[in-house]
Amino acid sequence: VQLQASGGGLVQAGGSLRLSCTASGRTFSTFGMGWFRQAPGKEREFVGSVSGSGSSIWYGDSVKGRCTISRDNAKNTVYLRMNSLKPEDTAVYYCAARRGAFGSYNYWGQGTQVTVSS
Repeated sequence: VQLQASGGGLVQAGGSLRLSCTASGRTFSTFGMGWFRQAPGKEREFVGSVSGSGSSIWYGDSVKGRCTISRDNAKNTVYLRMNSLKPEDTAVYYCAARRGAFGSYNYWGQGTQVTVSS
């Protein structure tokens, strides 16, 4: 499966963004999808994930309460809505896919840059 992330950009602190990740193929609903981010000089961080059906969603501690993950299986797309953005949210955001709800992510998108100005 190929993943294409989009929606990043420059936003002021306190603002919002919605990232999208579109997948190729016809079995999108069988993949658990995840969002990760990596800031310069830092390790990759888990942002959140959603099961194939969309019924189960998990969030990383650093974004909990400020982010919403959703998916539209008819459009092969998963979304990450981020609110109340902070400068420390600045990072490259990646979407990833894995078969099922658990295990390693085998497929990664190219990343989209999010920059939050203070």
